[in-house]
Amino acid sequence: MRGVPWWGVVSSAAAPVLMVAGWTVAAGLQRSFDPVADTVSALAAPGAADRWVMTLTFVVVGGCYFVTGLGLRPARLPGRLMLMAAAVAGLMVAANPEHPGVSLPVPHMIWGAAGCAALVAWPAGAWRRGPSVPWGLRPAVSAGAVAVLLALLAWFGTELVTGGAQAGLAERIFGAAQALWPLAVVASCCSASRLGDRAGRVQQGVALAYEADGGARVHRLAAERRGE
Repeated sequence: MRGVPWWGVVSSAAAPVLMVAGWTVAAGLQRSFDPVADTVSALAAPGAADRWVMTLTFVVVGGCYFVTGLGLRPARLPGRLMLMAAAVAGLMVAANPEHPGVSLPVPHMIWGAAGCAALVAWPAGAWRRGPSVPWGLRPAVSAGAVAVLLALLAWFGTELVTGGAQAGLAERIFGAAQALWPLAVVASCCSASRLGDRAGRVQQGVALAYEADGGARVHRLAAERRGE
């Protein structure tokens, strides 16, 4: 099974770090912002202080998802394409910010919903079967990841629809989880690759030792026959 290239590892590790750093910095630049109640989309909305910080975060994190999808070679293609589609949706979210006073920012909502759906579903399209499959791509683990992400998304959606006081908190927990799962899958692939290389070296060593032992036996038999 092919491994994940170094640039795929870097992009998967950078996504959660950049996401959390981006919304933390952007929130700190606002005069009034409640991270528990307010969503991160408000940080990129027209009228927000230094809105480019959150907009750039959307773009860079989306780029990281896209690169990770390209590099996640051990996963099945449908899952990788879903992750890359989520990246494109993130870019469109950045290009269609919500506007103050607009209760239903339709383009922003459509692209946001598409990105969330892809980020929840991609583990289901990426799983594989087999004894050598990394744990992050096994069916049961992938199903568990989808269930957790779906539950977090449902919480966030409920907060938005009901006007709850924890919409920002729900969004941040969901956002962190969706960014950390690709990293967890990549880490499992790297671990499986190292174990596979180690097992291959052990098997090669056993084969060489067997060949050497067989050669020694042949020489002993030849010597015994000459002695006869």
